[in-house]
This record gives sequence, structure tokens and C-alpha cells, in this order.
Amino acid sequence: MTDFAVHTIEDAPEKSKSMLESSKKAYGTVPNLHAVMAESPALLEAYKTVSNIFDKQTNLTATEQQIIAMTNNRLNGCTYCMAAHTSIMQGAKVAEDVITALRDGTPIADPKLEALRVFAEKVNVKRGLLDVGDIEAFLAAGYTKQTVFDVIVGTAYKVLSNYTNHVAETPLDKMFAKNEWSAEPHPA
Repeated sequence: MTDFAVHTIEDAPEKSKSMLESSKKAYGTVPNLHAVMAESPALLEAYKTVSNIFDKQTNLTATEQQIIAMTNNRLNGCTYCMAAHTSIMQGAKVAEDVITALRDGTPIADPKLEALRVFAEKVNVKRGLLDVGDIEAFLAAGYTKQTVFDVIVGTAYKVLSNYTNHVAETPLDKMFAKNEWSAEPHPA
């Protein structure tokens, strides 16, 4: 495997330094994902921009955003993002049964949230080639046409991080280690 640097603010490419400084200010440290992405200022800026758009420009709740993110993380087999987003959900006080369902790929008890999980899964698995019935079922669950597109934004956001972590084998930060995840089935 090719070794990719986990950059510090000091050794990062010049165009990435200020973005890493803003990460450190926001998180108290530079997450390894950002430190790896710093190799490409374009990637780091794209990721931070799309993440900010997903957070601020959608009408989704924090729980709904995490359902989209975690569904993509699981389907893409991203161990780093599964651990990181589990920690994020815990900090946001997302219900434990929702977190467990997302980590295990099992149905969420709340029917509307489950419709979102299923739709996000279909967008990922079908690569956006949805059937009319997929969209109609999602709309019938109480979501809007805007949300259809917001799920695509969330999927794009996760492609940036999930694929980066696969290519670079990003080491898991200590702050996420307690939520380590494996794509292997969990014992019953």
C-alpha cells in the first residue's frame, strides 16, 4: 500500500494550512481524516465545503443527516467514518436505538426515519438510478423533493471521505477509538 501522510499544520501544503487551523479550532485537534486530505487542498476544501453545505443548507435534522451519512459509511465499508460518526451522534444525543440500527444495518423503529435510511441506501446502491416507486415511497413517508436532492448531497459528502479513507487507510483518531467498527457481522 502507498503511504499517505497524516499532515500537521506545519508540514501540510501551504494551501491546506489555514483549513487545518480551522479544523483544529473547531475540534480541538486536527482529525486524521482532515490531516490526510490536506495532501490535496482541493480535496480538503471540497470535503469541508460540502460538509458545511450539508449541515447548513438542508432542512434535515442532525439525526436525519447522520442517518444519511451512516448509511453511506456502512454501505461503503468505511471503518473510520463509522467510528467518527458514531461519536458525533453520541455527542448530538441521537437515540441509542437509532445509532445501533445504523451501525448494524437494521431497520430503525421510527417509520419516517426508516424511510430515510432505506432511501439513502437505495441512492447509494442504485447509484442514483432510482425507480419512480423509490421516490414516491420516500415522498409518501413525509419527505419532500428537496430532501431527495439533499440525500444526494449527503451521499456525495460521504464519497469524499469514505473513498479517501479507503485509499489512504486513514488511522483512527483516539477520540473515536471507543466506537471502532468492523464490516464483519456482530455476534448476537
